[in-house]
Amino acid sequence: MRTLLAFTALLSAPALAAAPAIHVTGWARPTVAGQAAGAAYLTIHNAGSGADRLVGLSSPAAAMVSVHQTSTAGGVARMRPAGPLAVAPNQTMTMGAGGLHVMLMGLKAPLRPGARLPLTLRFERAGLVRTNLLIQMSAPDAGHAHH
Repeated sequence: MRTLLAFTALLSAPALAAAPAIHVTGWARPTVAGQAAGAAYLTIHNAGSGADRLVGLSSPAAAMVSVHQTSTAGGVARMRPAGPLAVAPNQTMTMGAGGLHVMLMGLKAPLRPGARLPLTLRFERAGLVRTNLLIQMSAPDAGHAHH
């Protein structure tokens, strides 16, 4: 039986090595009472050797969570759902104001500075990745991004 288990583990090792290893950091903007929507900005790093796609998001703080893309044409800014996002192997995707961002719609309570926003990301291959984003007025300093 042990030999069979060891053999099975060896056979599955290459499949595991190709799997994405997703790491997520980020922050969310504070909101005020009565504000129905908020925004968060993520950095998603795929440290694995396999590609993946972000296919969904959720948070207990909002009724609906999705990634949007802001674009400007003719001086008019437009925001549209971005759909699934590809995350290439050994690559980092960084969201920011005026581009890709997470929209939190139907907020259940204001996002207060200093609090944390629980967020779950669903990837096609890596599955669920949970994080807690710090709620703050602006992006963290590059030298302090590890906090």
